[in-house]
Amino acid sequence: MKVLIVDDNAEMRRLLRGLVTRLAEAVYECEDGAQAVDAYAAEHLTVADWVLMDIEMPRVDGLEATRQLKTHWPDARVCIVTSYDLPEWREAAAAAGATGYVLKEELHTVRALLRAQ
Repeated sequence: MKVLIVDDNAEMRRLLRGLVTRLAEAVYECEDGAQAVDAYAAEHLTVADWVLMDIEMPRVDGLEATRQLKTHWPDARVCIVTSYDLPEWREAAAAAGATGYVLKEELHTVRALLRAQ
């Protein structure tokens, strides 16, 4: 499995990488949604089986990046990884096409989500 981590916080990317390294054959990182969409376009989605996407990021936020990924690559599996436990954000993530929604304070659930797929 290949995983793309998209978060503007380098420490969070490091934490997520540590969580998924044993599950993934390759882990890639981007700092914002624009880079994630560019990575998909450049690699034509040989980049990742899963995208772990933050919401609040500069340039292109995670919801917009998820919409773009799902529009161009409908099979993309995106899990939103965020600090915001708000019903409207969960609904917006689902509407954008996200497969999952994980709170940063419950990162252990990322491994279970990836294992289940």
